[in-house]
Amino acid sequence: MGEWAAMLRAKASGLRRIRGKITLGPVRPMKLSIERAALLKCISHVQSVVERRNTIPILSNILISAEDGAVRLSATDLDIEITDSVAAKVQTPGALTAPAHTLYEIIRKLPDGMDVKLEVAPAEQRLSLVAGRSRFALPVMQASDFPLMKSEGYKSTFMIDRSDLARLIGKTRFAISTEETRYYLNGIYFHVATDKGGALLRAVATDGHRLALAEQEAPSGSEGMPPVILPRKTVAELSRLLDDSNGEVEVSVSESKVAFTLGDARIVSKVIEGAFPDYGRVIPRDNQRIMRVENKIFAQAVDRVATVSAEKSRSVKMTLDADRVTLTVNNPETGLATEEIAATCPAEAFEIGFNARYLLDVSEQVAGDEAQFEFGDPASPTLVRDLKDPHALFVLMPLRV
Repeated sequence: MGEWAAMLRAKASGLRRIRGKITLGPVRPMKLSIERAALLKCISHVQSVVERRNTIPILSNILISAEDGAVRLSATDLDIEITDSVAAKVQTPGALTAPAHTLYEIIRKLPDGMDVKLEVAPAEQRLSLVAGRSRFALPVMQASDFPLMKSEGYKSTFMIDRSDLARLIGKTRFAISTEETRYYLNGIYFHVATDKGGALLRAVATDGHRLALAEQEAPSGSEGMPPVILPRKTVAELSRLLDDSNGEVEVSVSESKVAFTLGDARIVSKVIEGAFPDYGRVIPRDNQRIMRVENKIFAQAVDRVATVSAEKSRSVKMTLDADRVTLTVNNPETGLATEEIAATCPAEAFEIGFNARYLLDVSEQVAGDEAQFEFGDPASPTLVRDLKDPHALFVLMPLRV
């Protein structure tokens, strides 16, 4: 945040301190009406980026701009900015900021089908919200003090189908690290890789214990994009927008920021500075022990036996033998659990252990009926493939059991 944050604190976000009291600067008149459901959808897209606790008052607010038959909402935490717009009956164009979460909760709790009237009267300097018999008056701050991220300087811009981007993000985000000391793992590595078949748009995430990779043919215009690490919060906000959109997404990338445009909605985010590790070195290439198992049955069995596992390690031992795999959890304090399920296994018996939570996370990403496990030795990384999706893979580090 640096100098920008310091400047905002010094300006007190458009507030003037007079004799120890805080007073608002002038806010221009604004008047509009909009259907409640349309406003709720728009504000739900942007308000979640606003932190609940802020030392900079205006960052707790949402920017409302009304003109030309539409209202545009913007929110930011200085690292991510989300904007969205929706049609509205604008009687008096204007712009202001109002408390994001308070406004969202009010709109959310209003009955469906109502018209919402928003107005700022020059004399009152408050946002008046009227819907049926409900009336609210919210404090406002000047729009001119709201920090907006720059939207230029991108080196690469391309289009990608919403479902394709959702797949890349969805199959990898579970493996993002939450360990702040290795900050460069706190996101998804989004980049273009060159393979024998040509250029591939690839997403990779790892926390050091597991790795997830998903890729697809690189869209036209993406070949020269700089590799970036999308922060965990950006990934969450982007996933939310993808769930509520259709069609294509415009992606713009530079070394320092990335932007995704989904119809009227747009998210601009800084990227994580730092070098993502050479993930190719941990992906096993010649694991010879192959197990195929029905994914849903396997996941249900793992979930059952893990009921008695120690919460800290949640270790499950897998014993492979010809036509079955036996799952075992032995905890001196909470009990013993075993379950056998049918599987195609290596000829020789083999034992290996994994974190049950990690097995379940991977199983959730397998779209096909079968999952294929490719083992090396009990101490080496295991490769997991979705037989229905050859352009995704997962790596799990084993546990001692």
